[in-house]
Amino acid sequence: MTTDFSSDKFQFVVENYREICYNIQNAKVKYGRESENVEIMAVTKTVAPEIVNAAIDCGVTLLGENRVQEYTAKKDFYRPCDVHFIGHLQTNKVKYIINDVKMIQSVDSVKLAGEISRLAVKNGKVMDILIEVNIGDELSKSGVDKRVALPLISEISCLPGVRVRGLMAIPPIGSRDEIYLKLKDLFENIKSEDIPGVSMDILSVGMSGDYEMAVKYGSNLVRIGTKLFGARKYMEV
Repeated sequence: MTTDFSSDKFQFVVENYREICYNIQNAKVKYGRESENVEIMAVTKTVAPEIVNAAIDCGVTLLGENRVQEYTAKKDFYRPCDVHFIGHLQTNKVKYIINDVKMIQSVDSVKLAGEISRLAVKNGKVMDILIEVNIGDELSKSGVDKRVALPLISEISCLPGVRVRGLMAIPPIGSRDEIYLKLKDLFENIKSEDIPGVSMDILSVGMSGDYEMAVKYGSNLVRIGTKLFGARKYMEV
């Protein structure tokens, strides 16, 4: 793997991480969430392990992986860190990550949840998952319609070896407050159903361009790639 990175690039990551932390803290204060934790995920798509490790050295404790093949090529080069899978996941690829990731955020069907369940039971574990919701009804994005999120969660909750922890979403670029409010209301409504085995303690929304808005509307896990690592040009796999 390529290792030709200047100290300037590492410093760039340090400075960006500090800025992200500062902005999140300000947003928490501004929106009355000072006592709540908002976790920062470093999204590592196309980013070299050396640069990812620089983020871990800064204090990042959670990585987000989009592609199974890329992750399996890079994982042994990472410093110890929790990993969530956040990309579109085919059922035939679950076997490659089931024992390496802590959570799968992009579950959008009973079929996928069923395969995760089967392999989790086979490997003697319980896999935490989030249900991905297509909150903007965009044809180009995966995720379930918000109207079927509750019945889907109810059905998945009966599967062994999986535990629904909440929702994940990618609002359309430039979304106004109402989209985030709609997602927050959906999250709270499902949580109020108190479905057995469903904790609904994670709302994963907010990326480089909207993480402060997401914090305003209850996100407690933001997924940051470009804002942390810069433009995606450090592909080395």
